[in-house]
Amino acid sequence: MAIDLKKFILRFVEEARDHLRQLNEGLSSLESGDGAVVHAIFRSAHTIKGSARMLKLDPITETAHRIEDILGVLRDGKGGFHPEMGEWLHRALEEISAQVDRLAETPDAAKLTPVDPALLANLIRLAVANSPPVPAADVTAAAPPASPVAAPSPIAASSASAPAVSAEPIVPSNATQPEARLKSSDTVRVRLTKLDELIKLMGELLSSHTRMRQRLIEVVELERQSVHAVDREEFGAALHRFALRLREDAHDQEGLMNELHDKTLMMRMLPLAVIFEPAQGLVRDLARSVGKQVICQVKGGEIELDRRIIDKLSDPVIHLLRNAIDHGLESPQARRASGKPEQGRLTLSARHESGQVVIEIEDDGAGIAFDKVRAKAIRMGVINEERAATLTEREILDLIFLPGFSTANFVTDLSGRGVGMDVVRQSVQDELRGAIDLETRVGLGTTLRLRVPFSLALVRVLLVEVAGRVFGFTARHVSLLKRVPRTATLEVGERSMVILGNEFVPLLRLNELLELPDLPGKSFMSNGPIDPGERFGMLLVVLLVRDEKIALEVDALLDEHDMVLHPVPEMMKTVSLLSGLVVTGENALVSVLHAPALFERARRVRVLKEKIVFQKSTVTHDRVLVVDDSLNTREIEKDLLEACGFSVTLAEDGLDGLRHALASEFDAVLTDVEMPGMDGFSLTERLRREERYRDKPIIILTSRDREEDKQRGMRAGADAYIVKGDFSQGNLVDTLRNLLGWRGHA
Repeated sequence: MAIDLKKFILRFVEEARDHLRQLNEGLSSLESGDGAVVHAIFRSAHTIKGSARMLKLDPITETAHRIEDILGVLRDGKGGFHPEMGEWLHRALEEISAQVDRLAETPDAAKLTPVDPALLANLIRLAVANSPPVPAADVTAAAPPASPVAAPSPIAASSASAPAVSAEPIVPSNATQPEARLKSSDTVRVRLTKLDELIKLMGELLSSHTRMRQRLIEVVELERQSVHAVDREEFGAALHRFALRLREDAHDQEGLMNELHDKTLMMRMLPLAVIFEPAQGLVRDLARSVGKQVICQVKGGEIELDRRIIDKLSDPVIHLLRNAIDHGLESPQARRASGKPEQGRLTLSARHESGQVVIEIEDDGAGIAFDKVRAKAIRMGVINEERAATLTEREILDLIFLPGFSTANFVTDLSGRGVGMDVVRQSVQDELRGAIDLETRVGLGTTLRLRVPFSLALVRVLLVEVAGRVFGFTARHVSLLKRVPRTATLEVGERSMVILGNEFVPLLRLNELLELPDLPGKSFMSNGPIDPGERFGMLLVVLLVRDEKIALEVDALLDEHDMVLHPVPEMMKTVSLLSGLVVTGENALVSVLHAPALFERARRVRVLKEKIVFQKSTVTHDRVLVVDDSLNTREIEKDLLEACGFSVTLAEDGLDGLRHALASEFDAVLTDVEMPGMDGFSLTERLRREERYRDKPIIILTSRDREEDKQRGMRAGADAYIVKGDFSQGNLVDTLRNLLGWRGHA
C-alpha cells in the first residue's frame, strides 16, 4: 500500500518552522559576537536537512546542506564569522522559509521551486575555508544542480565542489525589489491538555446552566405561592432562601464564564515571533535595496498577543521599519564619517508593561532634526513662524504624524511620499486601541513605542455620566478618580486647572469638551439625582496618555467591569472620539471615548484660547527657563508665562535644566524641587556657582510646604519659594516681574 506523504510533510512544516526560528535567533547572536550558539544551530540545520531528505524535498535538502557546511566550518574553528557570511546565511534561511510556506499551502514535493544556483554557489564558496579565488563566470557555468548530493560529510561535500568556488559574491539571478509584507501563520497550535481543560470547563458550565434552569422552576413556583400565600413571613423567608441560592449560582456561573473566556482567548494567542522573525529578513532586503548595511536584532518574540492584534500589527511595523531604514539609519559612508560602525543597528523588541505590551523599534541612526521638521511644517502652512518658535520638542515630534508630512528631500521606493506615520497612528490608536510614542536623540538614534492591549475581545471599562448621558473610558487610560472642592480650581491664562499631587493638571468639563448641552437631571441608569458638585465637590476622572494628564469633570461614576468592546459601525468611522461601543446589563448601548482623541481635542481648545491671550499680552525680551519633570506642569507654566509676554524654554528635569542653562543664558529660572537626577535645590546651588546666574532670579515652585524645605531653598540661593497649593497666576507673575525689575530688567 502506498504511503500518503501529505501528513508527514505537514508535520515537517511545523518542525521546520521551529528550527528556522532557532536558526534565525542563533544567527542574530552570531552577528552580535556570541559564537557559543553555533553548536545548537548546526544541529537545527542538520535536522532540517535529514528530515527533508527522507521526504524527497530536494531544494530544501540542498540549501540546508550548504548551511550545515558553513556552520560546520565555524564549529570546527576552520573559519571565522563575518558580515558577508551572515548575509548569505540569512538569504539561505529565507529560501528555506519560502519553500516551507509553499509546502504549508500545497503539501506536495513537486510544487517546490529550484534553488537559485547563485545562492548555492555563494554558500559553497563561504563553506570552503581558505579556498582559492575563481572567476565569477566559472561559478555560474558550474553551479550545482538543485538536487541533493550524497556525501559522507558536510566538509567533504563542500570540498568536492571546490572547482566551482569563487572568491567573489554572486548576485542571485532572481533578485528583485523586496515586497514589504509580514505574514503571520493562518493556524494556531494548541496543546491537547488545553483542549482537555476546555472540554472539562464546558461540562462544568453545562452543569451550572442546569442549576440555573432549576432556579427558573423555583421562581415560577414562588410566583404561584405569592398569589395564594397566607403566611407572609414564611413566604418572605422562602424568597430570601431563593435569592441566596440564585446569587450563589450566578456567582459560580460568572466565575466559570470568566475562566472559559480566559482559556479560549489563550488558545487564540500567538507569539510576536510570527511577525518579528520575518521582519528580520525584510529589514535586510530593504536595507540592501538602498545600499545600507543593517543588523536587525529581535527581543521578546515569545510574548503572546491576540491573533487579531498580531494581524493588524503588520502594516504599522512595516511603515516604521521603512522609515527607520530610509530616514533613520545613515549610509555606510556617513556613519564612517561620524565615527560609527558602517553597519547600522535596528532593534525590534517587546515587553510587558502595566497590563499592555510595548513594542519598540529602535535605531542607532542620526535621529530626527527638529529644525527640519519645524521648517517643513512652516512650508506646509501647518503653523506660522511665531508659533513654531514656541513649540516644545514633543510638539515638534507630533507634527511628524500629520497627514502628508515628510522631511525627505526626494521620494524613494521606501518612503518620502508623505504617507506612513499618520497611517501608523490611526491604525494603532483606532484599530488596536493603543498609543504610539516617539523619542529621538540627535546623532544617536530614534525609538518608536507602540503600546497595545493583549486582546481586543474584552476590556475593562469605566462608565460615567455627564449631562444626562452615559459614556465609557477604557480603564488603562484612567489614572485617578478623585473628588475635589470646586474652590481648588485655578485659572491659568484662559484655562482651568487643578493641583493633583505635585502636578498642575488641565481641567475641563466632559460635556463641554464633547460640545454637549448641559442637561442636569436624573441618571437613567442609577435613577438617582446628579450631584452638581456644589455640595460634595467636583468628581474628576483623570486620564493619562503617555506622560500627559487631563482632568475631566463628570456627574457620576456608574460602574466598572470587563465588557465586550464592539467596533464602531461603518457610518460612524469618521467620529474619531469613539473607541467602540459596549452594551450594559440593562441592554443600553454606550459609547466608549477614545482617550488620545480627547487629548487632541483639548489641545485644539487650548490653542484657540492661546491666540486670544497672545493678542492681549505684551511681549517682553525676558527669557525664562522652566524646569519640572511633569509634562502638564511645564506646559501650564509655559502657557501662563507666554501669555504674560515672557519667552519660555522648557526642561524636563534638573540635569536637563542645567544643560539648557549652561548652553544659553536666561533672565530667570523657575524650578520644581522633586525631580530625578538632580533636584531643584541642587540645581539652584549649581547655578549660583556660575557667574552669569549669580544675580539672576531663581524661583522654586513646589508642593513641599514644610518650613525646613523653605529654609533650605533660601539657603540654596532661591529668590522666592512658592507652594503649589497656594499658587495663583498673579502671585507667580508679579513675583517674577518684581524680581526682574529689581535686577535691573524692564
